[in-house]
Amino acid sequence: MRFEKGHKESTRRRIIEVASKRFRRDGIAASGLAGIMAESGLTNGAFYPHFDSKETLVKEALSSALNDQHSALTNDRTGPANIEEAIRRYLNRSHLLGCDEGCPSAALLPEIGRQSESTKKMYEEAYRSYIGGLAMFLPEPESAKSRRQSAAIFALMVGTIQIARAVSDPQLAEEIMENGVQAALKLSR
Repeated sequence: MRFEKGHKESTRRRIIEVASKRFRRDGIAASGLAGIMAESGLTNGAFYPHFDSKETLVKEALSSALNDQHSALTNDRTGPANIEEAIRRYLNRSHLLGCDEGCPSAALLPEIGRQSESTKKMYEEAYRSYIGGLAMFLPEPESAKSRRQSAAIFALMVGTIQIARAVSDPQLAEEIMENGVQAALKLSR
C-alpha cells in the first residue's frame, strides 16, 4: 500500500501529540505504548517504524510540549504583554483543570527526574530557554538578577499549580493559585 508524501511524518507527529497529552494527563509510567497507539488510531506494530523505544517517544513528546510552552510565552502576537499576564496565564483555572494541555513541568517533574541523561539534558535546555523567555518581561532582562528572578517565579508557579491540583476543594485551589500569583508578582519586582 502506497501512502501520500508526508504520511509518515504526519503519523509520527500524531503519535507525539497523543503521547504528550497522555503523559501529562496520566504520567509517563502509567502510559503504555498500546494505549498511546490505539488513541492515535494505529496498531502497536506501527510504533517501531517511527521510534526505537518508549524512551525516544518520551523525549520527543516532552520536547514538543516544552517548545509549545516556550512559543506561547514568547509569541509577539499572542503571547503575554507583561510579567503579570504571563503569571496569570500560567496560574489559572484552565491550566488547573487541563493538565494534558498544560505545563509538562507541573505534570511530570518527578518522572522527568527519572529519565535518561539525554532526556534530562533536553529538559534542562528547554528550562533555560523558558526562564530566558520569562526574564524578558522583567527589568534588565539580560541580567543575572532577572534570570534568578525568573527561575524563582517559574519554580513558584509550578509548585503552586501542583498544590492547587492536589486539593479537592475548588475554592481552596483558586485561593492557592491567587496566592501564588501575588507571591510571583512580588518576586518580579
